[in-house]
Amino acid sequence: MPFGLRRDVLRPAGTPRADRVTYVELFFDLVYVFALTQLSSYLYQHQDPLGAVEGAIMVVALWWSWVATTWVTNWLDPVKLPVRGAVIALAFVALVMSISISDAFGERAWVFAIAYVVLQLGRTGFIVYATWRHDRHAARDFSRVLAWTAAGSVLWIVGALLPLPAQLPFWAMALGLEVLGALLGFPLPMMGPMDMGRWDLSGAHIAERSSLFVLIALGEGLLVTGFAFVDLDITPETATAMVLAFASAAAMWWIYFDHGERVGAEAMEGSDSPGRLARTAYTFVHLLVIGGIVLASVGDKELLGHPEDQSASAVVTVLGGPVLFLAGTLVFRRLLERRWPTAQVAGLLGLVAVAAVSGVLTPLAVGAASTVVLAVVAAMETVDRVRQGRRAGG
Repeated sequence: MPFGLRRDVLRPAGTPRADRVTYVELFFDLVYVFALTQLSSYLYQHQDPLGAVEGAIMVVALWWSWVATTWVTNWLDPVKLPVRGAVIALAFVALVMSISISDAFGERAWVFAIAYVVLQLGRTGFIVYATWRHDRHAARDFSRVLAWTAAGSVLWIVGALLPLPAQLPFWAMALGLEVLGALLGFPLPMMGPMDMGRWDLSGAHIAERSSLFVLIALGEGLLVTGFAFVDLDITPETATAMVLAFASAAAMWWIYFDHGERVGAEAMEGSDSPGRLARTAYTFVHLLVIGGIVLASVGDKELLGHPEDQSASAVVTVLGGPVLFLAGTLVFRRLLERRWPTAQVAGLLGLVAVAAVSGVLTPLAVGAASTVVLAVVAAMETVDRVRQGRRAGG
């Protein structure tokens, strides 16, 4: 029996469906709202060096599983029933993975590892099967991805079976192997790497999907902060912390969507090598943006719970999120526009100045200062856009 799906489920080129973000993709994203909420809670409860390493592994794993699925739905048409069914099945596996985040470095390590492996192998195996008869080049490229993913999967499973001191290195190596494969083009013996330069992707689709995930992350932060606020007495400190959380989220939204999001979509559409650009700008650089937003939500919760209790961990969580976010948007804009955006550079310098005097400030004052910095960056972005005569995004 010939291998491959008989029905052609590739996105139809040259039609509105080639770029469209479908509702089943948004359904898949809903699972990651819960996943990010679990991750924020874990980071808040483990504010120490070990917790930071574990949190970094979880952030990368969640982002990698989400963004790889976005690449698959860029090739395949989610309107087609086989693809729709696959995306829903992947959403269920992602839900199982999300449920285990709170104890991923404990008794549920095997649940997280198996769910992650099934998600990665199942998705990649499906696109190989779906494209084999209809786009042999894509099928062979994703076969390379499948081989590298299988190698990393062994490390995930072995790590889950070992105690924590050994689990961390194995999971870090597993993620490192997947990232290295993407950087090198997933080379195999006697085959070499794939040529991402010839990938004809929908830049508009990838840009919109990534933007939607940024919205999900911002919404998760407000959700976590809101739930924390309703469990507290309303005092001037808690009310101020709540206002600062909302203002920070609004400023980050403004920084990303007023100008940068539209620039990303335009750059993808005009690129001679959209595959390579998408890999760098959206697969790698956006990890900093998402990580910053997640850490910012932890900082917001820290301000609500301990507005006056200064500590090194409080400074790291309150300032770390905005620093990562601005660093991510800085690199993103530099990559797309070939220039260093003044607003982000000024914002990072401002956050460094706040960190320098944080020892004499309360966490609430540090949070207020970082929020002011983000608001100034947002204003500078808009002024710069207006001077260039470019239309607003968002």
